[in-house]
Amino acid sequence: MPGSAVGPAQPEARTRRPRGAPYRRPANALRRDLAQLFCAVVGLLLGLLAPLVTLGPQVAAGRVVSVLFTIGFGVVSLVSIIYSMLFLVVQFSSTMFTPRLGLFRDEPIVWRAFAFTVGVFVFCITSGLAIGSHDHVSVFVPCVAMILTLIALGLMRSLQMRAFNSIQLGHSLTAIATRAHDLYDGLYPRPYDPDGTPAHPDRVPAPQPSDIGAGRTVVRWTGPPAVLQRIDMATLVDLAREHDSAVAFRVAPGATLTAGTVLAEVTADGPTDAALRAALTAGVERSFVQDPELPFRLLADIALRALSPAVNDPATAVEALDRLEDLLTRLAGRDLEIGGFDDPAGRLRVSVPVPDWDHYVRTAVDDVLFATAGSPMALRRMRDLLHGLSERVPEHRRAVLRDRLQWVERTGSEAYPLVWTPAEPS
Repeated sequence: MPGSAVGPAQPEARTRRPRGAPYRRPANALRRDLAQLFCAVVGLLLGLLAPLVTLGPQVAAGRVVSVLFTIGFGVVSLVSIIYSMLFLVVQFSSTMFTPRLGLFRDEPIVWRAFAFTVGVFVFCITSGLAIGSHDHVSVFVPCVAMILTLIALGLMRSLQMRAFNSIQLGHSLTAIATRAHDLYDGLYPRPYDPDGTPAHPDRVPAPQPSDIGAGRTVVRWTGPPAVLQRIDMATLVDLAREHDSAVAFRVAPGATLTAGTVLAEVTADGPTDAALRAALTAGVERSFVQDPELPFRLLADIALRALSPAVNDPATAVEALDRLEDLLTRLAGRDLEIGGFDDPAGRLRVSVPVPDWDHYVRTAVDDVLFATAGSPMALRRMRDLLHGLSERVPEHRRAVLRDRLQWVERTGSEAYPLVWTPAEPS
């Protein structure tokens, strides 16, 4: 989704982008599979070389082979049991919070622990076979096997603790907020200017698709239904500069793509459809990398589920509203107009639709707003959220909050006259 207006177009700016910054080139998609392959190869090499060590006391080879095979197959059995239990943990988290909450599944410890266990298994089996017909072998071999096993058990324990945390409300809300903070700090580096001073007064406008009528090219999605996850903006800016053209996206990361969806409009002689699609990454679900609305959607979903008649847990909704207020407060003083991307010469080359302040408030509040009408606890917390934000945000951004605050005050006084007290005026 949105990014800095100048970051991706300037190589020096890209090198200074903080971790979690938007529009960065995505990490190697094969890293997880390569980690397993790497651990397996290291285990194979170590298993072939370890029996050749002759240092230290010698022990009977037959006993060592039995120990190695027992450890190898025992570790695999343990991993199978633990990962089977983790499926239940993931299902519980999806049922209790929201099915779109995939934080634990994406934790590096999940695939790192599995990769290391694969390496331990390969080492044990390879070294056991490599010992062959030796009568004696160095104690170094079983010691290495024991050390690797202890490390694997430590990873399994860390994995279990992460899994247990993932089904705790506080940990899940904190994980969502932490990722949102990282994203917003990289996404919106400039403070909000109420006077509307242009962030780039010297920007040289490039030809825009809307300026050239029939000369534009409409690029549509031709694949199966998917969710737009990433845009490689640096590549697109370079392509647009090479063709002296402009690209105006009609969708942003987080949008669902179906056959025929308009992705972008490109000026004449611009990048080819294939080149533009190659700069996009689509998947089956939304991602935190470039989707600033996702944290609000997840927190709102948790609050809605908690306020549903089937769950009826307003205290959980209140905690979700606490996090929503935190995220809105963080964005209240930031410049949200960041959808333009320049080339090194300062010409606008790529634009992306970005959510404004009113859009963020609607995403975070509106769905939950009507659900809180059935709970005085949640409705009071919604009133406090809107009232607090109305006091802290710049004047130009208060209208959308005041409209909703008036509705909450009217609903609360009518539905709960016995317990409802109007908020103190600012």
